[in-house]
Amino acid sequence: MVELFEQQIRTADRQSSKGNQLKWNDGDLWYKADYAGYEGLAEYVVSRLLSYSSLAPDEFVVYHQEQIQYKHTIYNGVVSQNFLKDDWQIITLERLFKNKYNKSFYESVWKIRDVEERCKFICNQVYQITGLKDFVAYFNKLMTIDAFFLNEDRHLHNIAVLMNGKGQFDYCRIFDHGACLLSDTTMDYPLGVDPMELISECHGKTISRSFGEQLDVAECLSKSLLTFRFDRHIVRNIVDECQFYSDEIKERVYQVICSQMAKYRYLFK
Repeated sequence: MVELFEQQIRTADRQSSKGNQLKWNDGDLWYKADYAGYEGLAEYVVSRLLSYSSLAPDEFVVYHQEQIQYKHTIYNGVVSQNFLKDDWQIITLERLFKNKYNKSFYESVWKIRDVEERCKFICNQVYQITGLKDFVAYFNKLMTIDAFFLNEDRHLHNIAVLMNGKGQFDYCRIFDHGACLLSDTTMDYPLGVDPMELISECHGKTISRSFGEQLDVAECLSKSLLTFRFDRHIVRNIVDECQFYSDEIKERVYQVICSQMAKYRYLFK
């Protein structure tokens, strides 16, 4: 357990549609507390399973479980290492577009009726502003992760690139999986309900409400495929390693992942 203090609180501009988790910065470490359910478990499990994927180790953030004491309350949550070096900073796509054109990227995207054209518009705008030629491949990785792990909160405030003081750009490590795996038990996905029923109520937010449609379009445009190489035994071991959470929560997470494995068999090589 780690004790954190008010002066370490950080308010991020990558706001969730469901509100912001408590976040702290202590030296080179970032902490996040559970806000609406089991976000910490979701962050931990997803990052562990991404290590069994075709992503390189430096393409995603690794989260570790942690309990956080803040004032008189103990929170479950996660801790991760700061991956920014020198004068690099994270800039969200929404802020990137707003700085360039003084209008909302989100509103501009959703004025486009066709989903494929929305995807093209996002990737082309990022390329025009940053010069990142392979952003469509990066976008496809995000859409694959979101479809598989049911990330219902991937909007343009939490997709980001890196920028340094010279105005140079680079790809950002993939992070922020707290809204995955039906983690919001306080409002949308209460415990005690059949997780298969809840999966059907979970929707995307980036270019379509359908995770499948988002992924189909991104895969078609990128001509690349993010693949996984874990099995049910690995999933069970990772989920069972989770501390601080009830057996009911862990069993639900296991069932959800197994259901998604059956649905997206073609992603496993």
